[in-house]
Amino acid sequence: MDNQIDFFQWLESDMALKILTCLDDSADLIRASAVSHYWQNFVISNGLNKQLCLKRFPQLTSITHDPSSGDVAYAALFQAVTKFPQSYCIADPVSASSTDNYPEESILNTLDPRDKIRQRDYSYWSSKGSDDPEKPETLIYNLSANFCVISEIYLHPFQALFQIDSPIYSSKYVRFRMGHPRSLNEINHDFMESQECADDKFIWTYTSQIFPMAQENRLQKFKLPEPVICIGGFLQIELLGRVQKQAADGKYYICVAHVQAIGRKLSPAFCVEVCEESKGVALRYDGGEFEVMMQRVSSGDGGSLSTSLLPVQPPRQLAWGNLQDFLHMVQAPPQDGGWYEWVVDDGDDDEVEEEEEEVDMDGDDEIDPAFLI
Repeated sequence: MDNQIDFFQWLESDMALKILTCLDDSADLIRASAVSHYWQNFVISNGLNKQLCLKRFPQLTSITHDPSSGDVAYAALFQAVTKFPQSYCIADPVSASSTDNYPEESILNTLDPRDKIRQRDYSYWSSKGSDDPEKPETLIYNLSANFCVISEIYLHPFQALFQIDSPIYSSKYVRFRMGHPRSLNEINHDFMESQECADDKFIWTYTSQIFPMAQENRLQKFKLPEPVICIGGFLQIELLGRVQKQAADGKYYICVAHVQAIGRKLSPAFCVEVCEESKGVALRYDGGEFEVMMQRVSSGDGGSLSTSLLPVQPPRQLAWGNLQDFLHMVQAPPQDGGWYEWVVDDGDDDEVEEEEEEVDMDGDDEIDPAFLI
């Protein structure tokens, strides 16, 4: 080794920088840093890991104050966004631009993956009705960490099986935004209870493309072209265009049964702090927490993504899986004088007749669960 030379020291700085910027993985830069003290100092002093992160995640340009560890923190961040375990990232609802019947049709219902069929107790959010089919709606959620990376978002339009023809109240398109509050004091407010829209309380550092939404009763996945780092921990879902009128009032509605976002929580190894006075955003890094998480990942203790927070397929249909619910409903003490209402379809045409029948609690009458509302 005494007779070896470090060719990097013989190169102009611009040429050495051009060579190393060809590396597109932080792990390669880390290996390059291990070659010698000169290479390590060159990588750190030129902030090559930060440049790589900014290239991959342009949302990081809103960071105005870097961690004290500098480029080392960005090298760890690049590993975290690909190696930390995936998880469900929505914690709480914040606001809806409108709600038809609060709290029965609150945005809070969209975080419950269960399908409630008993006594027409469906779980969904509904907008107010509008004569304008182009009027948008927004839903805002607080994520489980104020610094996380989101890769895909799930939405389930609601089908009103209790209405004639079982209409599906989806939107035409959907768009996503992520960002942080303008002021922590401004969001320290119950927007759901006051029925206020919180759209103007946030600075959105990311806006997605517009995705088409199918008018279908199923869980629909919207995969972002590239994983997105959410700086501040808030997600806005913008529902664009209305496709379904309600027969009762002739107005257009949008209804959502379920929402979920999948990504990687980067805290407590990383977090951001928003300075309201300077309007700056500071990135904080805890090397000890990062090492703990990486050890868990290496040992296979990162955990797997459970499906318990996503509705099963096919959702919201009366089927054999709902038999226990049906039996419980029939065997329960009758309400309102022992009368139940269901729809009878004669099978010859699309006309639906509604009629009332008295339920035989002794079990002599045969009831088809497919027609019970």
